[in-house]
Amino acid sequence: MFILCSAFLAACNNSKDKKDEPAGDKGEKITTTTPADLPYTASYSSSWSTEVSDADLKMVLMTYKDWENSNMDGLGKAMGDSVWVDFGDGSTFNGTNAELIKRWSTLRDSLSSVTIDMGGWHKMYATDKKDGYVVTWYKEIDTYKTGKVDSAVYHDINQVKNGKITWYSQYKRPLK
Repeated sequence: MFILCSAFLAACNNSKDKKDEPAGDKGEKITTTTPADLPYTASYSSSWSTEVSDADLKMVLMTYKDWENSNMDGLGKAMGDSVWVDFGDGSTFNGTNAELIKRWSTLRDSLSSVTIDMGGWHKMYATDKKDGYVVTWYKEIDTYKTGKVDSAVYHDINQVKNGKITWYSQYKRPLK
């Protein structure tokens, strides 16, 4: 009996580390525990939910379909007025929507076809920063007009603000 009471009191004392968070569509709460002995403290955020709108998710996923279908107008409409991009090859871009679409159009025009197999996605909302993200994992096969075929798997982070992508970061692992 003493052990049972001790365990109960210990559980009550740990409640300050627990948070009740919404569990999504069903509305029930999930209690999570943050271990006190983690080796790192997140420099950006460790407070995440999935409270990104389905409209923002659809908009992000449509950008991949627009790239696949060479619909640069649709892709441009999804991007913010100014955009920061970290490309999978290590280069970066920080400029206007028009400059980015011009750059992407040149690349897309060199391709005769693009095939994307979207493996998965996840909505992430930094509750303390009030920033929404959609992360994606996919395989892309690019066929150039020269006949060269290039394939890779990607992991992208799409930051969404006010219904537009304002930061896009891409991680690429070539397949061969």
